[in-house]
Amino acid sequence: MQPILFDGLIIFTYFVAIIGIGLAASRRQTSLQDYALGGRSMPWWAVLASILAAEISAATFLGAPGEGYELRNFTYAQLALGTILARIFFSWIFIKPYYTYRVVSIYEFLEIRFGPTSRQAASAIFLITRALASGTRLYVAAIILVLGYEMMSGKHPSDSQELLITFTALAILVGLTALYTVAGGIKAVVWTDVIQAVVMFSGLGFVLWHLAQSIPNGWQGFQAKLQQPGDLTLWSLGPIHQGSLLTQIKGILESEYTLWTAFFAATFVTMATHGTDQDMVQRMLTAKNPARSRLALVASGLADIPIVMAFLTIGILLWVHYQYTPDPHLPTRNAHVFAYYILHGLPAGLRGLLVAGIFATAMGSLSTALNALATSWVRDWYEPFLAPRLHSPNSLTAARWATATFSLILVLIGGATAWIVISNPTSRILPIVLGIFGYTYGSLLGIFLLGALTKTRGSDYGNLIAMAAGFIAVAILAGLPSELLRLAGMPPLPRPDWLPLIAFPWRITFGTVVTFFVAILFRSTPSRLTRQKT
Repeated sequence: MQPILFDGLIIFTYFVAIIGIGLAASRRQTSLQDYALGGRSMPWWAVLASILAAEISAATFLGAPGEGYELRNFTYAQLALGTILARIFFSWIFIKPYYTYRVVSIYEFLEIRFGPTSRQAASAIFLITRALASGTRLYVAAIILVLGYEMMSGKHPSDSQELLITFTALAILVGLTALYTVAGGIKAVVWTDVIQAVVMFSGLGFVLWHLAQSIPNGWQGFQAKLQQPGDLTLWSLGPIHQGSLLTQIKGILESEYTLWTAFFAATFVTMATHGTDQDMVQRMLTAKNPARSRLALVASGLADIPIVMAFLTIGILLWVHYQYTPDPHLPTRNAHVFAYYILHGLPAGLRGLLVAGIFATAMGSLSTALNALATSWVRDWYEPFLAPRLHSPNSLTAARWATATFSLILVLIGGATAWIVISNPTSRILPIVLGIFGYTYGSLLGIFLLGALTKTRGSDYGNLIAMAAGFIAVAILAGLPSELLRLAGMPPLPRPDWLPLIAFPWRITFGTVVTFFVAILFRSTPSRLTRQKT
């Protein structure tokens, strides 16, 4: 059998297995509860695999090795320390109330605590931010097909050809994912995530072994190419600045991967993405009880460290590999290097497995996003506002139609992301993907923390003021107004020397703190206080 056919057979087998499992999970669904929570009957280990599959998107699968290739160290892995702390805090603060109130959309908790306006505002932020972030991630999965076209045609595609290939790949990938997600709901999502996690981790193990074998003289040959300051560094305190304490703090806030980022910024990031994002929390609520949900969540945090280290090791090995065997056709975009190696450096069969692994990561994060977007739309918008006006409302049917609609929206966002990256070849994909959350999720986390940690503070409309204040603070600290002016061809706004231009991991931290302390100035209404006491 020809190598390309062998790879194709492996990929085809993967798609058949995933879609078959997804469709099989569609049986006995009669309500939105079944579609969104799977009857709260999923085993904890399946929830654990599903969390990992959702966390490790195609952006991570290709972007994390790209960070290792670019930086040649492990400092990015420091962020995993904060994710463990965040999971412990979240499991203690949020999971029990979510089960107690038996919420389907987690934004129902905000209505119970503050009122309907807080719920609608939070749900709207989630819908917009999750669609943008998930659509952005989708672009990364299409990279492998663009490079595959280049390999088979022998020439680099033009910008218009690359955009067309990307759109076609996104339409196929999203269409197949939507097929089993629409039919099977969260059960299909979780069980296919288990298979996708197995495919992904198997591929990672094989590629680590194959890359290690390609380095001349083994460990000595590996070390010989990594003699620059910072190479193979495990942690970093950030740049050391001479001057006052404020100058040193400014330097820390402007650095992406430091121990300060790991213990503070990454903790806030994970609490926001795992505690206030319907996408991630929904799968946790499929476990039978809070204890099993907590077990799956904390175990996933512990698993993150070796997984991220493996991704970064692949990136560093790639850099060393191409030092010994230079390739004039190597892509200039760091997120493309791993995909290029998969297509050009791996043998048949293993190449097919890794391509399936990329599709697995993309489909795993995509399916959960589609299910969560549809659940939030139906529960927070369709049922309160549209269903009462219909003669025969059906939430399950509405959820399935919403899933299909969001699929189309994500394809369009993924295509727009492709156009932006093609126009800016030096862009780094992980900061783009993670940065989207930074502007809005701090506002969400601030309100959720206020609701969980206090009993008498916060009001329905006061929360809106606080969330707006959090967004504005992050936009100023991150330099968003000047960036928008630059894109419009206008000069940027003047910026004081003392004001830090915060790195993307710090955005949620500042958004959360500002939102929380503005919201705490308002007092809960008497009716809400009475309801909590009863």
